[in-house]
Amino acid sequence: MVEIAIPDPSLVVLIGAAGAGKSTFAARHFAPDEILSSDRFRELISGDAADQRSTAAAFGRLHHELERRLAVRRLTVVDATSVQPASRRALLARARSAGIPATAIVLDLPTTTVLGRNLARLTRVVDETVVHRHLGRLRASLEGAPPTLFDEGFAQVVVLRDPAEVDLVRIRRGPP
Repeated sequence: MVEIAIPDPSLVVLIGAAGAGKSTFAARHFAPDEILSSDRFRELISGDAADQRSTAAAFGRLHHELERRLAVRRLTVVDATSVQPASRRALLARARSAGIPATAIVLDLPTTTVLGRNLARLTRVVDETVVHRHLGRLRASLEGAPPTLFDEGFAQVVVLRDPAEVDLVRIRRGPP
């Protein structure tokens, strides 16, 4: 069993390719009102969670809601791919501004697992080339030239590489 200690309040950033299981992980470990999902904001704006044309507006609303929640010291989970450093920087800047610690939980699962899960989705199957791009960016963030994800300013970075390990995670909340 992997126990992840999460300060409350804090920002939790789920990081992983489309199909890695971020939304499932979030739903298993956090209350629905604690989760800010990029797909949900896309759906609110365009009526379609997969509509990438609404991404900029969706993230504008997600960032606004994140700032609001962190200002009142509410634990908040961001469910988005967050595989690019610029995406994580925007989230970390908001946490720093609010004086709230940030935890990265990275789902760096095997390529075959991620591709299989993506294809098994009932909705929002993402093109395989996009999933491969996500995986490449994620692995570069973890193992590429410095600075890596570990150098970005997260209070802790937890990398989960095995689906069985993900299934055994236990979240323990505590004071910051």
